[in-house]
Amino acid sequence: MNILKELTVNDKNNFFLMAGPCVIEGEEMALHIAEKIVTMTDKLGIPYVFKGSYRKANRSRLDSFTGIGDEKALKILRKVHETFSIPTVTDIHETTEAAMAAEYVDVLQIPAFLCRQTDLLIAAAKTGKIVNIKKGQFLSPEAMQFAAQKVVDAGNTNVMLTERGTTFGYTDLVVDYRGIPKMQQFGFPVVMDVTHSLQQPNQTSGVTGGLPQLITTVAKAAVAVGVDGLFIETHPEPRKAKSDGANMLSLDLLNDLLIQLVRIRQAIL
Repeated sequence: MNILKELTVNDKNNFFLMAGPCVIEGEEMALHIAEKIVTMTDKLGIPYVFKGSYRKANRSRLDSFTGIGDEKALKILRKVHETFSIPTVTDIHETTEAAMAAEYVDVLQIPAFLCRQTDLLIAAAKTGKIVNIKKGQFLSPEAMQFAAQKVVDAGNTNVMLTERGTTFGYTDLVVDYRGIPKMQQFGFPVVMDVTHSLQQPNQTSGVTGGLPQLITTVAKAAVAVGVDGLFIETHPEPRKAKSDGANMLSLDLLNDLLIQLVRIRQAIL
């Protein structure tokens, strides 16, 4: 089964969705979120990948929540896959994590800050899994062709590229939508990371802020310019989320947003 092809070539010619909590907080929560989103995406004909980080390695403060334990979280991701027959994606941060995580998930994600790490990209490539590379906040869209080429040269053509905003000053990000078609020219599916592009990093409190009220705006614009997929972090209670709650979408708002996005997609076809 070619998962990447199934995500990008579907009966309704729809965008695909990568969505879930920022980090796996527990089995019950993960299964609840997955079940809700599967119900939505099945009705709308949206191919769906469940997203959840098994560990958060890039935190502002030492006392920030990082996870419930690697193996425990990875087993939950596998259970989501087995329960709902959907692919799953998680981040990796070091070369030693690639093979370990690949035993449990279908897509390995390279965090934006690590998108130039050659050894990490090669390790991910060698697993044979889909490799989703997030564009660094410090890189131009054109520069991402070199990150992708490292994976291809390592023998793996299953690559996705993700736009997640560009650093604008010290505490803000902006999205240049020209980057989506520019990266699509490299021949790989391009994803818009809606929620992380609305982060407000480097706050003096040490806790990243965000602008969740603009999630709808960013998502609509991305679909309007023809993005292949959307990445949205969502939680039943963002205020209580253990990571990145400030820029997450409340789960009860996701369905209405997806309905609007599907309409935009249909209008531009």
